[in-house]
Amino acid sequence: MISSAGIPDVVPAGRMADGGQPVLDLAEGLELRPWHPDDAGVLLGAARDPSIRQWNLFTVADHADARQRIARMHERWRGETGAVWAIARPGGVVIGLIGLNDIDLAGGAAELVYWLLPEARGAGLAVTATRRLARWALDDLGLHRLRLCHSTRNPASCRVAEKAGFTAEGTMRGALLHADGWHDQHLHARVAGDPE
Repeated sequence: MISSAGIPDVVPAGRMADGGQPVLDLAEGLELRPWHPDDAGVLLGAARDPSIRQWNLFTVADHADARQRIARMHERWRGETGAVWAIARPGGVVIGLIGLNDIDLAGGAAELVYWLLPEARGAGLAVTATRRLARWALDDLGLHRLRLCHSTRNPASCRVAEKAGFTAEGTMRGALLHADGWHDQHLHARVAGDPE
């Protein structure tokens, strides 16, 4: 499609919805796979983890709410507005989440988000998963720009962004309201053609 300004869409509509959400391989047998309804307990547990709640600002009331959230993940894929994967061990055990929010296929952009359960932290998995999803989004899906934002009080996410090839672009003042007040956010980005 071509916009009223005569600029073609970066990624044509239907590119996601017309195909199924892929499973993306990671090192050591890990994978990024779509969330399943039976993953609801993991999602509920993650919402109760203090660190995940602090930095990711999501709540899950109960198992029914978790199942509804998983159903919405699939709806967002079909609507081409979001793409969320479970980071899973062999056998399907979920240890984290990674995804693309605010997908704008026409404009070629999205925001990358992630979290890991406590047992998966500290081994470089967030960097590995972020690199893999960025590669899929830029090379396979065809987006042009990915942004990764995090509170300036979260240095671990800053390290993940830098190690995954996301260039620091600046600080957005008072950009996100957390439970303890407004946080400034660092903005990092990767564009197509950037080195990993």
